[in-house]
Amino acid sequence: MTNSLASQAGAVRLRPGKRERLVAAAIRLLHEQGSERTTLADIAKEADVPAGNVYYYFKTKDEVIAAAIDAHAHQIKATLTAIEGRHRSPKSRLKALVRELGGQSDLVAQYGCPLGSLCSELDKRGPASGLDVAVLMRLPVDWAQEQFRALGRRDARDLAFDLLAAYEGSALLANTLHDPAVLTSAAKRIEKWIDTL
Repeated sequence: MTNSLASQAGAVRLRPGKRERLVAAAIRLLHEQGSERTTLADIAKEADVPAGNVYYYFKTKDEVIAAAIDAHAHQIKATLTAIEGRHRSPKSRLKALVRELGGQSDLVAQYGCPLGSLCSELDKRGPASGLDVAVLMRLPVDWAQEQFRALGRRDARDLAFDLLAAYEGSALLANTLHDPAVLTSAAKRIEKWIDTL
């Protein structure tokens, strides 16, 4: 999302636009600092955008957060589509998802799961906030359910919840203990569990 766009020749790199930089900065700061501590001024500074320009794109911090949620959702969909393109069997797809999630163990140990932390924090605001953060959990759960169903499992929904709960619980422990090995080990155990199904 925030990678530079290359020209056709590939030699010239263009800087992402201000809106894209603001959203990328919001994603990073929301993960590292949380939504309560992150201000629009912080986001503007991180994005290298004059503070006054932020209001051209986003009137409130919640609008920036909504854009960050949307960007996360697009990234999840892109990741799941890429996994489907690289792996033929449902088991190999599920294990690829686990490897993808476990591959961020250092970052998770430092700041927590980018999705789980955001969901947990924003959920405390209640439904009145109007932020549909639950989509960040529904997308991988629904996708995992499809994979388990393709394995012929009638308990596909339960298994999808078990998979995501095992990851999120391990991510919480890895962050609390500041130990990436907790998540790495959990990912290996989850892969073995998938093999038993």
